[in-house]
Amino acid sequence: MRPMLRLLSLFFLAAMIATPARALPAPLSDGELLEKSDLVALVRVLSVTCTSVTKDERTGEDLPGYLAKLQVLEVKKGDAKPGDTVLVTWRAIPKQMVGPWTVYYYPGEEVWTHLLKRSGGVTYASTWWNAKGTDVKAPETTELPTQIGQSVVMTSRP
Repeated sequence: MRPMLRLLSLFFLAAMIATPARALPAPLSDGELLEKSDLVALVRVLSVTCTSVTKDERTGEDLPGYLAKLQVLEVKKGDAKPGDTVLVTWRAIPKQMVGPWTVYYYPGEEVWTHLLKRSGGVTYASTWWNAKGTDVKAPETTELPTQIGQSVVMTSRP
């Protein structure tokens, strides 16, 4: 009986090792983020609007798409100037998914971020999953809208 348990344990261990890993890709270094980004700036998040809701094929979960309006405060790279506003889009990911595969922006937050221009050059997207630094100023809320057309707007003024 004992050799059978040992054999089953080895089989179970081998099966666990053979499963594909669900790890995040490596974060980009500061230099890589700077090189790959069209805009590197300290921004203040003025508002976040839910622009779409799509059902995830695997989970069936409703996943909102977002558009954030960011006010540029300082620029390290790019053609924006302090006082300009830029638009950033992203899509939520399923709750059970491992890792921060997408970058969220929250009203009132002030943060350094690395952005890529989307086709057409009107909106931006985060350069990579670690494109947003730690908050310079914490957000007023981390609650985001879930219905198309709803917005959460920064309430305090600097």
